[in-house]
Amino acid sequence: MKKAFSKKNLWEAMPLVLKNIVGLTLSRLPLEYLIGRQFRNTTELIISADKWTKFEVDAYHFEQLKKQVNNAYNKCPAYKKLYDAADIDISTFNTLSDFKKIPLINKAFINDNIDELLLVNKNNSDVDYVTTGGTSGVPLSFYINGSRSQIEYAYLVDGWRKMGFKLGNVKAVLRGRVTETKGCVHQSYDPIFNEYYYSNFHMSNDDMRHYISHIKTLKNCFLHVYPSSIYQLARFAKKENISFYNIKAILSESENVYPEQRKFVESVFNCRYYSSYGHSEKLIAAGECEHTNDYHVWPTYGYLELLDENGDIITKKGQIGEIVGTGFINTVMPFIRYRTGDFAEYVGHFCDKCKRNNLIIKDIRGHRVQEYLVAKDHSLISWTAVNMHDDTFDNVLQYQFYQDTPGVAIIKIRVNDKFPTLNKDKIINNISEKLKNRIEVSIEEVDTIPLTDRGKSIFVDQHIDQ
Repeated sequence: MKKAFSKKNLWEAMPLVLKNIVGLTLSRLPLEYLIGRQFRNTTELIISADKWTKFEVDAYHFEQLKKQVNNAYNKCPAYKKLYDAADIDISTFNTLSDFKKIPLINKAFINDNIDELLLVNKNNSDVDYVTTGGTSGVPLSFYINGSRSQIEYAYLVDGWRKMGFKLGNVKAVLRGRVTETKGCVHQSYDPIFNEYYYSNFHMSNDDMRHYISHIKTLKNCFLHVYPSSIYQLARFAKKENISFYNIKAILSESENVYPEQRKFVESVFNCRYYSSYGHSEKLIAAGECEHTNDYHVWPTYGYLELLDENGDIITKKGQIGEIVGTGFINTVMPFIRYRTGDFAEYVGHFCDKCKRNNLIIKDIRGHRVQEYLVAKDHSLISWTAVNMHDDTFDNVLQYQFYQDTPGVAIIKIRVNDKFPTLNKDKIINNISEKLKNRIEVSIEEVDTIPLTDRGKSIFVDQHIDQ
């Protein structure tokens, strides 16, 4: 896989011993200057945009969209063919609503035309080649500028700032990073960002006991996590009656956050659970408001359209639609009106609590089939509905629903040596009661339940097309 010549890629490729030496030296310098100029410039833009009026937001979107469409039509043969076939004259676009005429694209369009969607030479030193996976089994491949990490990090930090975070504050990280093994502890430290990494690929009771013991020594600590990893840690802490008083906030991303999980994790760690939304294609970014759990879409990152089944933009509060994105930060390969397969509920365009003129959404969900069990009558049952917070899964290290037949599901479980065989019947009975016998469940004990290549958990391994 091609990697761009960027600060981030160089740092990640550096041998660990050299990284520790260089890191200790560089950690004495101001972090915002170490990250880079693009980070600082993007931070200024984000802060400025917080005060924009709705008119100014729309004007910025029009300017950026027109630039993206013009570049795509004039430099990318695939887009020119698409727009010509749709008989679209982009020179007539004078208002934001004109962009609704542009055809939607999807993963297949990108994969089928990858070499005809480039704005620059793919062999340039600042170009990354990226592939993303997924339970669909069909990866997405595309190119993107290697320097985008500075820009993206500015948005992450802006969201965290709403939770009291400042650059340089200590973070404990459970996010799929490969870590060192010191004795029996899977842990690494980054002195530049003041981050302690723990392996969410290793989450036995002993592993989690060591992680928690170390985390509790960190003063004013922020937890940067996958929702699945912090939920697993919280369940263990609750069972062991462990209390926390040093955690300032939980900063989660990259997976869906379920309301029941959020409530449970906040009660264990005694702090606010903050979530942000984004994806590998870098089209849309959104972070929760400091006053609510609603997501504010950053207007300078990309343009989000929430579309109903007919392809019309949703404007009624409470309606759910598909997230369609046009990104602004990829200067290598434009994604214009790309169907993400993610869904969200429309809230509004103005927050009366923080006074920002942002598009506001909530209840973001990824590809819906992955998160639902399919009943005998083909109706969908949300995974949230079968999430258990009692002792049903005691001594179960990891579990996952597998389904390839409507009305039938296998619960794969990875257990510790204290798991009694009789607990299998308990799990089946408790889950069946929750499901009201709409799905016949069975148990399969396994040695491993693989995470994705990014270290994420899939709660429902769904193989039924809906």
